[in-house]
Amino acid sequence: MADSFPFPYNYPDMRFATWNVNGIRAVLGKGFEESFRALDADIFALNETKWSNDAEDSFPVHFPGYSLAFTNSKTRKGYSGVAVFYKRQPLSIHYGLEEGKYDEEGRVITLDYDDFYFVAAYVPNSGEGLKRLPFRLEYERDLSAYLQDLNAKKPVVYCGDLNVAHNPIDLKNPKANEGNAGYTAEERNALSGLLAKGFIDAYRYLYPEKVEYSWWSYRFHAREHNAGWRIDYFLISDRLKDRLKETTIHTTITGSDHCPVSMEIDLDA
Repeated sequence: MADSFPFPYNYPDMRFATWNVNGIRAVLGKGFEESFRALDADIFALNETKWSNDAEDSFPVHFPGYSLAFTNSKTRKGYSGVAVFYKRQPLSIHYGLEEGKYDEEGRVITLDYDDFYFVAAYVPNSGEGLKRLPFRLEYERDLSAYLQDLNAKKPVVYCGDLNVAHNPIDLKNPKANEGNAGYTAEERNALSGLLAKGFIDAYRYLYPEKVEYSWWSYRFHAREHNAGWRIDYFLISDRLKDRLKETTIHTTITGSDHCPVSMEIDLDA
């Protein structure tokens, strides 16, 4: 079906990055700006910015050569939030899912380009005692429908903190965490279901057996002992897989309890 779409790309490799900064103000002064420049992404998504001011020029950091789109929680200050720095101007920018759903929590930004959609998200955490699991699963259903609709039109690059370790290889202690937020059967099945509908996990596609993590608890010296979880992803339309060049989890970059993840695709192949 979607495989029949042409690829009118006329530009070379693109580099994408995503990073849960766990508060943009908190990460500033911890090497964030240097790391941002070193990653040199064409499009760079930040998750969990916790930025409350929605004034257009209020965001506390800007970079020459980049434009910025950001969204935040309208219902709770200092909560959630997504920002996207981009070099190439999109045709349009959309906030939330269909009809802006979930934008009240500042969860999703979509950049629409001639050749692809870029979707940056901070997926809801199911929370202590799984109190938000029903909300999370509703979000997953709506997200899947949204991404499938986009994918029927042109390829999709979807990324962010998806708040789920998909398989046992994706976290240090899978047995001890069974049923905990981020490793419930329901959350893992939701990701499996999305992948079955025309998407691939870029990192796992390239590295089916590699063990690396993108998040470590601040407790118990988890990062020092590499007791982490891989919960930050790039999911891409299946028809882009032969153009995928690299996906890197930048475990040595600090400043947050997450590290950045980058991806390179040759869109001029």
